[in-house]
Amino acid sequence: MNLNLVKKIADAVLYEGYLLYPYRPSAIKNRRRFNFGVVHPRDYGLAHDELFCMQTECLATGNRRMALDARVRFLHMTAREGWQEAVEREVDAPDLNVADLLASPRQVNFAFPLKQEEKGAGERPEQETISGSIDINAHQLAEQVFKITVRILNLTPLAEAPSVSRDEALTRSMVSTHAILAARGGEFVSLLDPAEPWREMAGSCSNIGTYPVLVGAEGERDAMLSSPIILYDYPQIAPESAGDLFDGTEIDEMLTLRILTLTDEEKREMRARDERARRILERTESLPAEQLMKLHGAARCLRQVEDGAR
Repeated sequence: MNLNLVKKIADAVLYEGYLLYPYRPSAIKNRRRFNFGVVHPRDYGLAHDELFCMQTECLATGNRRMALDARVRFLHMTAREGWQEAVEREVDAPDLNVADLLASPRQVNFAFPLKQEEKGAGERPEQETISGSIDINAHQLAEQVFKITVRILNLTPLAEAPSVSRDEALTRSMVSTHAILAARGGEFVSLLDPAEPWREMAGSCSNIGTYPVLVGAEGERDAMLSSPIILYDYPQIAPESAGDLFDGTEIDEMLTLRILTLTDEEKREMRARDERARRILERTESLPAEQLMKLHGAARCLRQVEDGAR
């Protein structure tokens, strides 16, 4: 597995929608977050009909000695004055033997406790507690074909959930939640384009709030990214991109040019309110001319046209 390539794709998923142009917390589009992959506390989810459990199901081929590694990643929102900044969280479930999973599911419990800043008595803590579990099991569907199920649950207690606001719930939610699965001694099956022997079994996989795709170098089948964003197998970061902009629905060149035209006051807010926004601004302002030209366009997958072809 190409770990560097997988991490680049996973990081792009992790921060998609985190902060949108004009990258100022005071901008209207950033006052109400639109994040992918939000797994709310169960109490809030039940009260407001929101997702509190994310489920990944995929197929893996191999024998019972096949080993799996699972990693769940998400953002833990931190309350700032007028803004919610993110802290990256990871929970690992390594060395999962398929034979053991067939006999008994594996559960990994986790908790990221309340973080109290040094403030005056009675002030609200900066970061709320998040706790949950990852449940992993396997079922054999055919000779050397296994269905792997990973459930991510947010079990954070939330008193008076029906009256809690969305912003309050986000500080106890898992945001941009996704899972990375790796196989040793086996391979994953594409759910987008499964080979005929596995097509019906692939269709039986039930995914909730996520879309598993093969990830890594083209043709490799030892890693799968279960993303809250719809992707194709083997997603890639465009080589022309100078860095994260958190908004995959926009064009890098357009966002770059827009950032360069922000007022001095807008740039001061970018620098002051969010560390990732500051890095975007500094990187954009220091881009050399040749890098800007690379953003203008690229031609790929060209083919020769035969005489008379249309």
